[in-house]
Amino acid sequence: MLDAARAANYHGIVAGTRKTTPGFRLVEKYGMIVGGVDAHRYDLSSMVMLKDNHVWSTGSITKAVQAARLAAGFSLRIDVEVQSQAEAKEAIEAGADVVMLDNMVGDQLVQCARELKRDLGQKHRFLLESSGGITLANLKQDAHLDQAIDIISTSAIHQSTQHVDFSLKIDQK
Repeated sequence: MLDAARAANYHGIVAGTRKTTPGFRLVEKYGMIVGGVDAHRYDLSSMVMLKDNHVWSTGSITKAVQAARLAAGFSLRIDVEVQSQAEAKEAIEAGADVVMLDNMVGDQLVQCARELKRDLGQKHRFLLESSGGITLANLKQDAHLDQAIDIISTSAIHQSTQHVDFSLKIDQK
C-alpha cells in the first residue's frame, strides 16, 4: 500500500486502522511500523475519535469537540469523522485536529479537501484524512492520492494481508 502510494507520487501519511485481529494487535501494529506505515491509533486511548454517535449524543459536532477537548486536554488529538464538507468545516472551526472525510471518493473528495485547505487552512491548523473502503486495487484509480489529503487510513493494510499457515509439531519420544 505504501509502495503504491509513493509510486503514485503521494507524499502524505499512509496509516493502518485500529481494527486489528483479536489477539494480534501488537503483531499487526509492529508489522505496520516495520513496513513504514503509520499505526494510526494503537488503541482507544491513543487519540479521541468522534463518530456519528458521539455527535448525536452531544447535539452537534461543535459540542462533541468541545466535550472531547475538556476530557483529552492538550495532549491528545481529536479526530472527527464527517460525511460532508459542511460537517468538515464545523469540525475544523470547532478545533478538531484531524478531520476524517469518511467514504468520500472521486471528485467529491478532491473538491472537498481542496476547498477546506483553501478556505480554512490559513486560519486553522488541521489534517485531512481519507478513510473508508480504500484498498490497493482502488488506491491508484481513486482520488485518495490528492496532495490535499494528509492521511490515508485503511484496514486493508493488515486485514487483507495473507497469513502464513504454519503449525508446531511436538516430537514424542
